Amino acid sequence: MPTPKLPEVWLRGPLPAVPPLLQPVAHALLQAREEVTEIMASFPAEKLAERPLGLASVGFHLRHLAGVLDRTFTYARGEALSETQLAYLAAEGQPPTHPGAVPELVQTFGEQVDVALAQLIATPEATLPEWRGVGRAQLPSTVIGLLVHAAEHTTRHVGQLLVTARFVTNQG
Repeated sequence: MPTPKLPEVWLRGPLPAVPPLLQPVAHALLQAREEVTEIMASFPAEKLAERPLGLASVGFHLRHLAGVLDRTFTYARGEALSETQLAYLAAEGQPPTHPGAVPELVQTFGEQVDVALAQLIATPEATLPEWRGVGRAQLPSTVIGLLVHAAEHTTRHVGQLLVTARFVTNQG
């Protein structure tokens, strides 16, 4: 008998230790991780770099999902990006296609979600309106602005990943 499907993460109740105002961010990131894991379960590694109709590849989306979480949460801490983060950003468009690349990319994203959740748990709600600069230009944002953007940006790319993965695997 098939296992009953769970409701979406946000309908499963509050997450222990996550501040109430950050629950939606945590729910969105956990939902994204579940969907990425499901979408990519049988995706062929040799199709990770395909760019149908000139769209971003599935591999780009997987790398970008992890990278953008890392970067936005770094800015939320009030820190500048490291050389490692900048190198990762520069390489997001060149996804690996070797056997085993899909589970590696999914695992990297899942681990970045764990890092993000730990930061959410450690974020005092009183800091949410604090100013944070974004990028080299130090464009203005706030802690909550960055955290919410990370969640919405993640969900946007999961949607793009889903459509691109379906298109790539159903061609021909």
